[in-house]
Amino acid sequence: GLDVEGAMLRYRDELIAADTEEELYYALAKISNARKDRHLRISLVEGGITPGDTVGVSQENYPAPGTSVRQAPIRFATDYGTEGSYFLFVSDVGRNIAALSPGRVPEVGDLLVAINGRSLGDYVDAIEPYHRYSSVNGFWWQLATWASQRSYQFPPQFHRDGLELELQGLNGERYSLTLPYLPPEEIEWAGHGARDYAGFSPVFATSTFDLYRSGEQPLLLLRWHGFRESLVDDVDRLMDYAAAHELLDHAVIVDATRSRGGSLGAYAVRRLSPKPFKTTFGNLRISDVTGAFIEQRRQRFERSGPSSPRPGEIDDGTWLMAWLEDDVTAAIRAGQRYTNNVPFKLAHLPKYSDGIIEPAEVHFRGPLVCWLSPYGGSHLDQFASIVVDNALGYTLGMPAGGYSNTWEWEEVLHFPISGEPVVRFMWSIGHTVRPNGEILEGNPAQVDEYVPVTRDNHESYYQLLLSRTLDHLGFRH
Repeated sequence: GLDVEGAMLRYRDELIAADTEEELYYALAKISNARKDRHLRISLVEGGITPGDTVGVSQENYPAPGTSVRQAPIRFATDYGTEGSYFLFVSDVGRNIAALSPGRVPEVGDLLVAINGRSLGDYVDAIEPYHRYSSVNGFWWQLATWASQRSYQFPPQFHRDGLELELQGLNGERYSLTLPYLPPEEIEWAGHGARDYAGFSPVFATSTFDLYRSGEQPLLLLRWHGFRESLVDDVDRLMDYAAAHELLDHAVIVDATRSRGGSLGAYAVRRLSPKPFKTTFGNLRISDVTGAFIEQRRQRFERSGPSSPRPGEIDDGTWLMAWLEDDVTAAIRAGQRYTNNVPFKLAHLPKYSDGIIEPAEVHFRGPLVCWLSPYGGSHLDQFASIVVDNALGYTLGMPAGGYSNTWEWEEVLHFPISGEPVVRFMWSIGHTVRPNGEILEGNPAQVDEYVPVTRDNHESYYQLLLSRTLDHLGFRH
């Protein structure tokens, strides 16, 4: 229902009126963010414009914002308890906060009333256009994270030399404090609201997940980090361990509340569930860059050559190139708006497939439970939609961030007269299609049991998820 063109055009006059590099940069950021796609961003380019507060920012394709971030020794979280009436509260503090700010020490649960001279309501309205997000819950999750940080991603008028806060304690009393912005690595956090799993012991850790075992129930827990390049080897290690210790009939919890994206989720699902499933699909929108995209992919394929895929798991790029050069090229000639839908990026299945993937030879046979949150998205959103749309397991928590597309296209914007570079601008050029046939972008899979983070349950949130899971599985606790 989003009018993308209308949303971008809201900032046309602001773009034209910009007469400093900083004003132009942030006008372009708002135009980009108006599309409500978490993936899409503008980035700095060599010789292009820069906002003022970019000390230490690498002018690469994806400048790492962490190089310019400063963090006050306080963290906030969002109370999602009442839809339409979300608010922020103190979720953690630095251990040395009392020494940094004489006066009252904030307590977990204290309400954020004002920030840097703006009431929370005014602050939310003013800063929202500078956030990249694909769902309302995702916006509020980011808002809480960035509220106590200083970064070039937001205009300098939102920041002061220190973080000036007005808070309200649980007794209703309001108080003010000012905290310094510090390098994040210099802050030692008290650890409120940390993820812990009562009754579970760590077994081993990988880049993809950490494995825990219950001491009382036939139950494993995976603290999922993301769908990273090492996923295949990490999941194979998990299956070897489970088979060797006769754990394949155990129930499995995947805690993906802090998971990033990546790829190869179908490889993991084939081993986490005993059921066949339909995977995600994707397409390309036909535009003036589609031909260039095909050529880009052709050159990449010719440079890299076959990637020696594992048999039956991941194609070496041949399936993808055949689709691009046949179906997509035909769609361009026919003047279509979109290509046909094919299994996502043709990594696991060819273009003619119905998208059904069978379980791996060695797989878990017990129940599957997934915990989700708005923290992450992208391939995590695909993983969640596969689990939900195929009824592979039970999901609880909050829906993921709601952002996934097939590919993005980047181009450097230039001033039309001088030809000088401005910024690099990113576009989405294709949809991810969920197993149920719906477009995924802005449309995350809903969880079976909605358990929102609130001020009251923040410190015990993971114990709450675990308790609800044990109830669902019929295990005592």
